[in-house]
Amino acid sequence: MYGATVEPIEDIRTDEEKLAEFEARIARGEKIEPGDWMPDEYRRQLIRMISQHAHSEVVGMLPEGAFITRAPNLRRKLILLAKVQDEAGHGQYLYHAAETLGATREEMLEALLSGKAKYSSIFNYPTLSWADMGAIGWLVDGAAILNQTMLAKCSYGPYARAMVRICAEENFHRRQGQDIVITLAMGTPEQKAMMQNSINRWWWPTLMMFGPHDTDSPNSAVLIRWGIKTKTNDELRQTFVDQTAPELMALGLTIPDPELRYDETNGHWHFGEINWDEFWNVVKGNGPCNAERMATRRQAHEDGLWVREAMVAYAEKYQQ
Repeated sequence: MYGATVEPIEDIRTDEEKLAEFEARIARGEKIEPGDWMPDEYRRQLIRMISQHAHSEVVGMLPEGAFITRAPNLRRKLILLAKVQDEAGHGQYLYHAAETLGATREEMLEALLSGKAKYSSIFNYPTLSWADMGAIGWLVDGAAILNQTMLAKCSYGPYARAMVRICAEENFHRRQGQDIVITLAMGTPEQKAMMQNSINRWWWPTLMMFGPHDTDSPNSAVLIRWGIKTKTNDELRQTFVDQTAPELMALGLTIPDPELRYDETNGHWHFGEINWDEFWNVVKGNGPCNAERMATRRQAHEDGLWVREAMVAYAEKYQQ
């Protein structure tokens, strides 16, 4: 009968059967969608990971945003302005993806502003010169692309689809960084020295942003098991070094790692051990710019209160 209420079919499967079918779907390469059954831990890990990714995009606007007014010419200024705007959009895509899992925007922002949620450690380092715009574009965005290309194939549909567009834009960001690095490396001795100084400061923090060694990462096993990640932290880090080290060296720039060498036996570049004490110190909130970044984000949140209040008032008025 038309208009009759259809009762939902009760799912009589056990949790073990649901989990088995869930993992079988992932093994077949299917995407998990918001209305599908998923383990609580899968949902929790996704909310943690996607919200941290969103926070990183938003906080990541700050180091480069400081140089918009100090760009060397109008063209460079417009490109950097567009890039920072892209990062804001990436944060929006990702917050929306996390919301499909039941997280609210308010909860995620409160976790960031209170210090409960983390963001990428790389954004707690200062930008000291225009050359840093090149280092961030080539090194930091290049590292991010490796991770994000992997996430574009992850098992959760909304996250994977958000990453497709983000990856396309990040590739432009990387090219922007390469252009700056090449221009300065091939410029005057002073310009090349400025670029070298930037590489010296950003190389190791970039390697850190892939995360701890696989053996020290508490989440890697479950993320790979459920197809959220398809490559480990160490695999991604090795790929980055293999790609980036010879390109920088071809420009006459030096990698600040005395152990760096090409290993002909395995076809990879060998690199030295990361200073993990520094990494964990930054993650715990004690990095060079942790306090500055969070103070800026809290101030921006407070400054935007009137906008949020106006939007709520408008919605309440016209929903009556």
